[in-house]
Amino acid sequence: MAVNVIVEKCKGCGKCVKNCPFDAITMEGEGKNKKAVIGMGCTNCGQCAENCPFDAIEKTEETVHNVDITLFHGVWVFAEQRDGALMGVSIELLGEGRKLANEIGTELCAILCGENVDGLVDELFAYGADKVYYANAPELKSYTTDAYTKVIYTSILKYKPEIVLLGATHIGRDLGPSLAVKCGTGLTADCTKLEIDPTDKKLMQTRPAFGGNLMATIVCPSHRPQMSTVRPGVMQKAEYVKGKKGELITLDVSFKENDIRQKVLEIVKNVGEVVSLTDADIIVSGGAGLGGPDGFKLLKQLADKLGGTIASSRACVDAGWIDHSYQVGQTGTTVKPKIYFACGISGAIQHLAGMQNSDYIVAINKNEAAPIFEVADYGIVGDLYKVIPAIIEALG
Repeated sequence: MAVNVIVEKCKGCGKCVKNCPFDAITMEGEGKNKKAVIGMGCTNCGQCAENCPFDAIEKTEETVHNVDITLFHGVWVFAEQRDGALMGVSIELLGEGRKLANEIGTELCAILCGENVDGLVDELFAYGADKVYYANAPELKSYTTDAYTKVIYTSILKYKPEIVLLGATHIGRDLGPSLAVKCGTGLTADCTKLEIDPTDKKLMQTRPAFGGNLMATIVCPSHRPQMSTVRPGVMQKAEYVKGKKGELITLDVSFKENDIRQKVLEIVKNVGEVVSLTDADIIVSGGAGLGGPDGFKLLKQLADKLGGTIASSRACVDAGWIDHSYQVGQTGTTVKPKIYFACGISGAIQHLAGMQNSDYIVAINKNEAAPIFEVADYGIVGDLYKVIPAIIEALG
């Protein structure tokens, strides 16, 4: 189903603009020549057709929303920042975005939103951005869906990037779908691999499907931009080149009353122990083979000895032994440490999806047939409660 304006019947009354729930209709022209124009944010819901007093808007049986994809150029990375600090996944996306941009033969750009985070502009250039689109406003200090969506959607309409990449963080997972709906395009979530099709330069987006039991590669042939959220810890971070410069484009930011329906009243940070699995070089992870929550005390001794952190499989989280923030795997965090110790972890495919790209994997398990040994660089068959103390003693 598609929605079209019958120009001969349109009187330019603007009723369709007011009734469009997706702000996808604009009025173009002056006076008697003013006509309604359907934008690429149209979802073909038909509200405009139902409310047009002149029957100037019709719904047709076309299944493809026509977009001239030749007008779209450039790879955009959403430069997610919190409290003025650039998130690690944004640096990873700049590294991956550079590869994609080079294969297509286009430019790599970053879009930055916030209040007085000017210092991040040079940082984005140093990490490889050719252009930085910068939106600076008090309303953008803390993330809200409406504010960030309006700014970035308006920029996409004006500058027409062919690819938009976001981190699969709490913010990215909220912002990505909102932008995709407004743009009338698709979104592939939680990607673990991005490639360019050499035949037609389309973006090939790969993600786990069916609980991680297979990998699906998705393309968006007829709509733009091509949009993906990418798991943190999967891609290689961009190289920092001090002094590198690029082009800064300052975005005009203005909000009308009721543009932003959410208000941030207070930001409450977790008072407990903070864990950053994506930045850890050494991770000591435990699974159901620990037998209980006390097993993590032993793992922490090894992690502290090595200057690393502990983590867990989903089984431990589901059992209530440890907080979800420590979970590695399909429904947890994707990590890429230098060394990953898998202690009492059988190696279900959902867990492997979150850690199999580690530089070195050391598996400790009683069951010599455990699937974890198939991906491990070093395997130790034995009781972890005997093996780990022996490792700690040897390190001492």
